[in-house]
Amino acid sequence: MGKIVGIGLRSGSKIYNFDAGLFVLSCGSHVIVETKQDLEFGTVLTPPRPAGEPAPKIPLKKVYRLANDEDLAQHRKNLETEKSAHGYCLKCIDELGLEMNLVSVQSLLDGSKLTFYFTADERVDFRELVKKLVKAYRVRIELRQIGVRNRAKICGGIGRCGNALCCSAFMNDFQPVSIRMAKEQGLLLNPTKISGLCGRLMCCLAFEHQTYCDLKSKFPESGKYVRTKMGSGKVVRQNVLKESITIKLDEEHELDIRLNDVIEETDT
Repeated sequence: MGKIVGIGLRSGSKIYNFDAGLFVLSCGSHVIVETKQDLEFGTVLTPPRPAGEPAPKIPLKKVYRLANDEDLAQHRKNLETEKSAHGYCLKCIDELGLEMNLVSVQSLLDGSKLTFYFTADERVDFRELVKKLVKAYRVRIELRQIGVRNRAKICGGIGRCGNALCCSAFMNDFQPVSIRMAKEQGLLLNPTKISGLCGRLMCCLAFEHQTYCDLKSKFPESGKYVRTKMGSGKVVRQNVLKESITIKLDEEHELDIRLNDVIEETDT
């Protein structure tokens, strides 16, 4: 593999890395690329760069060819079809009284198939809906139920940190996230503070979890007694980022101590 190029497949989507092969590409170039689904239309967003070492664990998909005028015309037609199908599907869902929320509609490059992504609390009998869609568009129709985290990934948005959602910006797969991770990082266990736009625990809790575990391994545990240069007391709080602990000297006094000032742990 010679060079890697960053390509966006949809407006506002994450940048995917592809093997540029022997093609001469620059930002804004339109290309046809190989994906898991099929060939797709994409736009170069980051210029080609040397692959470097080490090589990716999973071989990158390749740029299939440069897009021509026919591809551009088909892409514009697909966008119009997706917009039309989205509106029509919403209308049919309402008419049929289905308990489902349409998220997105995506078309294959050649327009031979439309995939409708939706969320629902329970299983949905959408056979009548499929019949209506097939009759209206005369192409293969697939309805795919997804979870709320995938909905956020497709729709995108801005997280509480002010940056684009991790799932839509760079994540390939979702990692398990638990409330224990929030506890380890000393966060308030308030759902509104530790949940993302999807309503689930924020993915970034998993990113920082191992770092916090490594740092906290150097700290005396809460409830332990320590002797310091400024007195002895019971550990009541840890501040990992400041590398300090709070010790309780007596019933009325607490003291913030840097980790370096701890001499030893004691029994009492």
